Amino acid sequence: CDLLQALAPRHPLLKLILHDRNRGKGAAIQTGIQAATQDLLLIQDADLEYDPRDYPALLDPIREGKADVVFGSRFLGAPRRTTMFWHMVANKLLTLMTNVLYNSILSDMETGYKLFRREIIQEIPLRCRRFDFEPEVTAKLLKRRVRIFEVPISFNPREYDEGKKIGLKDAFAAVWTLLKYRFVD
Repeated sequence: CDLLQALAPRHPLLKLILHDRNRGKGAAIQTGIQAATQDLLLIQDADLEYDPRDYPALLDPIREGKADVVFGSRFLGAPRRTTMFWHMVANKLLTLMTNVLYNSILSDMETGYKLFRREIIQEIPLRCRRFDFEPEVTAKLLKRRVRIFEVPISFNPREYDEGKKIGLKDAFAAVWTLLKYRFVD
């Protein structure tokens, strides 16, 4: 945050928006979506688990007219550091649940690397404020039959001692979110 505040005055295209307190990942993303004015919106987590050098791969399917939303998949063969086993299992189970409930074939529903056409994402009412943003936005995109394309991305996962915050309660919240939005909204 301090770095961005220092950079903002020197970079007129950088628009820094801050909450008065930490309201959660989903709330931060929603604020950014509402403030966006450009054609495309990219979610890039600040922890740099996702490599910015993958931006061109995320942009290509939209530029080529193949997609309205692009998910960066950690499981499609790009180089990555090994991840915690139970995180991988939970991710695979949540992605399987998504595919069953929404008749899709995603490989990585929980990815934090997503690129959207602005008009698509701004039309979707989003409510989740924490890590449940990922299953909510995925569920709502799939229910609307938005064209989603996945591309392989690099991934450098953090451990809990490095500041990783997602845990078991977030997995249960994701299950509830997927079920809720399958039958409501």
